[in-house]
Amino acid sequence: MEIAQQAAALREALRYHNKKYYDEDAPEISDFEYDRMLRALETLETEYPELDTPDSPTHHVGGSASDKFSPVTHPWPLESLQDVFSFEELDEFFTRAAAPEYVVEYKIDGLSVSLEYENGIFVRGATRGDGVTGEDVTDNLRTITDIPKVLRDAPPTLVVRGEVYMRRSVFDAINAQRELDGEPLLANPRNAAAGSLRQLDSRITKERQLSIFCFNIQNSAELSLESHVQALDYLKRLGFPVSPRYPVYTDPAAIRKEIQSMGDSRGALDFDIDGAVVKVNDFALRNALGSTAKYPRWASAYKYPPEVKETVLKDIVITVGRTGVLTPNAVLEPVRLAGTTVSRATLHNRDFIREKDVRVGDTVRVRKAGEIIPEILSYVPEKRPADAVPFEMPKVCPVCGAPVFEDADEAAIRCTGAECPAQLLRNLMHFVSRDAMDIDGCGQAVLQSLIDADLIHSAADLYTLRVEDIEPLERMGKKSAQNLVAAVEKSKRNDLSRLLFAFGIRHVGQKAAKTLSGTFGSLDAVLAASEEQLTEIRDIGGAIAQAIVEWREQEQSKHLIARLREIGVNFNGEQTVTSDKLAGKTIVLTGTLTLFTRKQATEMIESLGGRASGSVSKKTTYVVAGENAGSKLKKANELGIPVLTEQEFQDLIQEDEE
Repeated sequence: MEIAQQAAALREALRYHNKKYYDEDAPEISDFEYDRMLRALETLETEYPELDTPDSPTHHVGGSASDKFSPVTHPWPLESLQDVFSFEELDEFFTRAAAPEYVVEYKIDGLSVSLEYENGIFVRGATRGDGVTGEDVTDNLRTITDIPKVLRDAPPTLVVRGEVYMRRSVFDAINAQRELDGEPLLANPRNAAAGSLRQLDSRITKERQLSIFCFNIQNSAELSLESHVQALDYLKRLGFPVSPRYPVYTDPAAIRKEIQSMGDSRGALDFDIDGAVVKVNDFALRNALGSTAKYPRWASAYKYPPEVKETVLKDIVITVGRTGVLTPNAVLEPVRLAGTTVSRATLHNRDFIREKDVRVGDTVRVRKAGEIIPEILSYVPEKRPADAVPFEMPKVCPVCGAPVFEDADEAAIRCTGAECPAQLLRNLMHFVSRDAMDIDGCGQAVLQSLIDADLIHSAADLYTLRVEDIEPLERMGKKSAQNLVAAVEKSKRNDLSRLLFAFGIRHVGQKAAKTLSGTFGSLDAVLAASEEQLTEIRDIGGAIAQAIVEWREQEQSKHLIARLREIGVNFNGEQTVTSDKLAGKTIVLTGTLTLFTRKQATEMIESLGGRASGSVSKKTTYVVAGENAGSKLKKANELGIPVLTEQEFQDLIQEDEE
């Protein structure tokens, strides 16, 4: 019974991880760990055949077709490959296949697809799915420039299999932009490629600049091709990108050497590989060898094990990202990993350091996650120095000296400096954005040029720019420089709410900025208000009030405000709260209003200090019901909340205004 439970647990775990990897593009374990679980289940099913079930993950490709896309039945199944993890296992494959020639290719770490052509025209493309049924992603595949859309001298029917991937350089550029925009980073190129290809909006796929390597002609038997190398050469002539390396060998020893060489080259490639594929070259022998229910017997995939080495953690240094996040980084005694020399590794955040308990001076175990990013797995207890002490994150920004913000619910620690050089581009992009100061013609490229030319060091410097300073910059010219200076000058007259939002104060969004501007009417009044006074304002809670107080007390903030005042930026807003007679009252509008518009009624409520809400609750003070009022009126009656007609509401407003 214990063995049966073990097999059932493995099947359940594998199905879960199949779904995470193939369907959600969000794997939680490494390929090596997954393959080890699969091997364990295969061993149990071999030793105890009665435990083998037809729906076992050992018999099927892991993925399934999503209902987001139309299903596609592959005219030829897209089989998976049998993985091996040692040269001894690879020798067993050579013994079974007994082929005179083998082809060795990179095993690209991406998403497998099929491409269908009719009379040389690309008509359909699909993901592998479960190998029999995939997802129709034709529109998304059309955005990949590597895929030829029209073929010359092509057969009537051609079905090509390939691996869609994201180049490392593209992945790095996308993540750099996402970091700048404050968006979550993509985990790795494989997940990024899979998620990009399965977007419902093909425009997003196009922006991701995906690539493809094609490695098989599914209907090769119809084309009089005799070998795999012939097929790859034929694909190249038709315009398909194929693996840049596919030598032919007869000697297993030479193949093992080639696999090692491919592994050593990983650090220099612009695409990810997780192994090397060895295939029988001769198609006639392939047909004779056939396939199992899941794998072809004529191919084997050698998977590179994660390489783990020990080295010394010499120091922990803090870098400040463009979004102000403080990231601890390990400085390591240089060590060779996956073909490259590693001397640094990210320690991610405060919680990671606490969990791993790594300290300066420790001997640590290091590997490359996904063969790309160096990571520390653990320290070696028996090699810890006696004087090693726990690492503590700094209380101030190491770049600008401003206090850092630690949120108990978030591992990230952020610099709060208004003029922190590390965040300059990010802060400027927010300051000039449409919802903030709305400075037209001042995009990221222009801002970067201004920074590179040493013309701006804070948002206040934008207002000191001259046409003659900007004109010499790349892609500018006199007219563009004049337009930019005019746009900056125009922004001086913006309402206070825009300036408050532009400051980038933690928790202060557009709504809170408008509320502050409307309540106080001037920046000076906001700066003079106590934390208690701020908290009493509707929609301004304790977290926002505390953030405002902490921000305004910093020297960097005071310096920025003083410079903007001197320059003549508007510090006043239109004070919309004219009375506090509805303060503390929440009013819900429902039905069709005839005496005034919904917007007018909302403005009247807010001008008297009240709150206009869209839902009825026990905290609602009144419900104003117009014609054809529905569920909100019913709920008000159920809760016993006073219901006013439009006229009664108008009388209430007039009474409060007297």
